[in-house]
Amino acid sequence: MDPRQPTYSRSTGSIRNNDRSAVANSTDDDSLLDMTVDTKDFHHRHYDLDGHGRHFGLEGHRYDNGSEDSGSLQGSSNIMDTLDDLPPGIGQYDDFHTIDWLRDIARDRMRHRHIVKKRQEGCWEQVKGAHDAWSGWVCVLLVGVAAGTCAGIIDIGSSWMSDLKEGVCLEAFWFNREQCCWSGPSLNSTSMNEDSDCDQWYSWGRMMGSGAGGAGSYIIGYLFYILWALLFGVLAALLVRMFAPYACGSGIPEIKTILSGFIIRGYLGKWTLLIKSLGMMLSVAAGLSLGKEGPFVHVACCCGNIFSYLFPKYGRNEAKKREVLSAAAAAGVSVAFGAPIGGVLFSLEEVSYYFPLKTLWRSFFCALIAAFILRSINPFGNDHLVMFSIDYNEPWTLQELIPFILIGALGGLFGKFFIKFNIMWCRYRKMSRLGNYPIFEVLGIVFITALLSYPNPYTRMNSSELIRLLVSRCGPEDDTEICDYKRSSNITDPFKWSALAGAGVGSAVWKLALALIFKMIITIFTFGIKIPAGLFIPSMAVGSIIGRIVGIGVEQLVVNNANSVFFSNICESQGKCIITPGLYAMVGAAAALGGVTRMTVSLVVIMFELTGGLEYIVPMMAAAMTSKWVGDALGRESIYDAHIALNGYPYLDHKEEFTHTTIAADVMRPRYWRYGTGVRNDPPLAVITQDSMTVEETESLLRNTEHNGFPVVVSRESQYLVGFVLRRDLNLAIANARKTSEGVVSNSIIYFTGHVPVDPNGPAPLKLRKILDMAPVTITDQTPMETVVEMFRKLGLRQTLVTHNGRLLGIITKKDVLRHIAQLRNQDPESILFN
Repeated sequence: MDPRQPTYSRSTGSIRNNDRSAVANSTDDDSLLDMTVDTKDFHHRHYDLDGHGRHFGLEGHRYDNGSEDSGSLQGSSNIMDTLDDLPPGIGQYDDFHTIDWLRDIARDRMRHRHIVKKRQEGCWEQVKGAHDAWSGWVCVLLVGVAAGTCAGIIDIGSSWMSDLKEGVCLEAFWFNREQCCWSGPSLNSTSMNEDSDCDQWYSWGRMMGSGAGGAGSYIIGYLFYILWALLFGVLAALLVRMFAPYACGSGIPEIKTILSGFIIRGYLGKWTLLIKSLGMMLSVAAGLSLGKEGPFVHVACCCGNIFSYLFPKYGRNEAKKREVLSAAAAAGVSVAFGAPIGGVLFSLEEVSYYFPLKTLWRSFFCALIAAFILRSINPFGNDHLVMFSIDYNEPWTLQELIPFILIGALGGLFGKFFIKFNIMWCRYRKMSRLGNYPIFEVLGIVFITALLSYPNPYTRMNSSELIRLLVSRCGPEDDTEICDYKRSSNITDPFKWSALAGAGVGSAVWKLALALIFKMIITIFTFGIKIPAGLFIPSMAVGSIIGRIVGIGVEQLVVNNANSVFFSNICESQGKCIITPGLYAMVGAAAALGGVTRMTVSLVVIMFELTGGLEYIVPMMAAAMTSKWVGDALGRESIYDAHIALNGYPYLDHKEEFTHTTIAADVMRPRYWRYGTGVRNDPPLAVITQDSMTVEETESLLRNTEHNGFPVVVSRESQYLVGFVLRRDLNLAIANARKTSEGVVSNSIIYFTGHVPVDPNGPAPLKLRKILDMAPVTITDQTPMETVVEMFRKLGLRQTLVTHNGRLLGIITKKDVLRHIAQLRNQDPESILFN
């Protein structure tokens, strides 16, 4: 079974009815399937999915002191007579539901006003107010420390296990290859073997007694490489399958959806954090064409979610919690690339839906702390925070903008190619029987990757090491084939100047071309399998190969035409020319990553922080913009947006424009003929009256419908709107009243009004005005859908009620808006959305 099956199977119920009413009166077969449960089931489900062993009281509806100023959010200041207190769970959200941004933000403002008022009552209240003020900074501080610590452990573990495929350090097995050679004899040792960097490092062929450099040593190393890769791959898949199905993939599409206001319980829990961290080490060590940098965002957001529950200000308010998660996303990119500023911009540009100014400051602080902790751990052992630091600053010329733009166009083409075929493969996996065997798919991908990557040294090495090699400049100490140039000893500092390529460079170009084809194809099948897998590093690896090949070609073109007038500002006298192929690899990495993710500003900042190449911002900007233009011309979706659409998450992209001329009457449910002719083509709207329905009638309505909320009207005849009540809150309040309040029976009248008539001979009334939203967002039936879509995007609505001359006509939910947009694009919403 697909480890993500809970998401998919639940999406036919909860995701498809994710709004406050989840199409409160939709009568088709896409209604909520699992909501007709009793109060006990609600509590158990809440505990299980939340994973924190707690339930939440109602914040923002009634404060402990019960004062008039601290009444309900809707403005009611009367204390409930029937219920001593509102039952736990009211005001919270179920799994796979959309949050109400307006309600949660208003709750926080009311909580803040209450704290400010209480400060006048004494020193202790002032201390509590100060604690509330700095709790946000303390929370992001803890998140930054945790994210940096997790990143350091993951970097060290993945590096050690990656080298374990090729050998082991006998005297200190916990050292990776580089650390082993630091502690061992000099590289000039006479006993050093050809297949080893130092005496202390033993390849598996050497361990088995095979001679260095022979066929036997190669075959043994080949077999151990495949066996270790299979072991790491199956362990990663089993851990994800058994303990945390949400730990697979990169997590960024889901993080974007969660930050837009969607609830996915357990996706940011403790088990997901643990398994994601272990799985990242194993999947990277398996040698797959994936990276751990993207999943760092998921890991950091798990830390943010866990620590937010230490502070009720964030733990009890989903909208406030997303401020912490935005800061955590910035910390994730900060520790992934050593780029704290780029992390903040990435959170702002790519993942965050709501990003107020104070979140910008806290994101910067969180990213700073995370980078500081990672620098203190020093996982790379080079006293550098960046992964691919460069040690050159050769100038670039105006003519080189032509190949830079060409590389950007190739990056955009690669992005479109990858997105199209990866989505095709993921859709096939989802619809076919292959999705039922995720472990076997992982084993197959690992085996094919290890089998084909070992013979080529550029695919055998870790992707991060490959990028580091390609963006570097050939120095005097480099004797690799990619640095085989015919340099003249007559020139001062010959390694500064370009030279004719030797036979080794030609061989390296062919191997890099094969590595490029292999990585482009295998990454399509790797991204999306059921293990932790990121896309940043594989995309950058593909782009750096493209850039290095183009750079070598430009270099040889210039060297062979050094006397050309066109290259007069590149070459000096005596044919001395300066072309840096490593710069082209750096530009290519930015172009390919931009083509896949469609990032621009944050991408350029990440790249210059990543490499330290501040002088090369203009080439990277040119390549990034060209990549985005070419990619957008072929299709505007990034890989993350494409996966959001594939999985059917309710995400309204604020970067897209709605240009159609439809109105609210065309989209609302129940459907009426346009312009309110009074002829219905849907069953009538399910409503609750404010003062005439009994408990039994209300419970019958709850049993016979599967909507997530109900409009409350004055009477069925008038249909004048009073407010809106959530199904969850209504269920909990009725169940709690039956258990705790005497006199509440099946024929008790439910009142949503402030004044309740006294009937000494009748049953006790049930007053539920406290759970009524008396200020729901409403529009008229003639409101343009362009305005409605902007309201959903900018205000974060779950639903809006449609009226005509003050009378309730219908409802529009976020799901309805998404389905309407899909239909206008000539797409089938039943096959694309919420599947």
